[in-house]
Amino acid sequence: MENQLEMREAEKPRRKLPKIGRRPIIIACAMLLIAAAVVLNVVLFSGDDGVVNPGDTPTGDSVADGEGDTTVATGDGYFSATQVSRQRARDEALEVLQSVVDSESADEATKTEALLEISELARAMEAEANIETLIMAKGFAQCVAVINGDTCSVVVSGGELQQNQISQINEIVYEQTGIAPANIRIVTK
Repeated sequence: MENQLEMREAEKPRRKLPKIGRRPIIIACAMLLIAAAVVLNVVLFSGDDGVVNPGDTPTGDSVADGEGDTTVATGDGYFSATQVSRQRARDEALEVLQSVVDSESADEATKTEALLEISELARAMEAEANIETLIMAKGFAQCVAVINGDTCSVVVSGGELQQNQISQINEIVYEQTGIAPANIRIVTK
């Protein structure tokens, strides 16, 4: 009888990976969903009116739509809505992470991971604010920056960007975050 138990134990597959608790998985999924929502918000609401990727050279062809200030008013609403949406997503992420930190049932590793995520979010929020302020100081009326890991999307108001404006934006983002220009996406609205 004892030999049969030993044989059954030997036949069971052994778990080689460490057991991962539910909380780290929930935190990771929540962060991914929030990041995806912020990026989708920028991409969907920016339209196709002017994506500038690294290496693109401006053609200088700009088309006037004859709507005058209406475009600017719509753009202002876009920037405000995007900033509010980004802040709401970040607040929700911080709330989830803080609840993990405050939870008595969470282990120390999970709490430490949550604190690191909170720290990363705070750094990203500060960098985004700095980028927006510095880009607007260069003459852009509106700007929204979204940092997602090692990429950054920047939406600026205006028409076709000149090469020197693209370089200025890339330089500002690099100085504030260390993100290489190849990972910076610039969109005009």
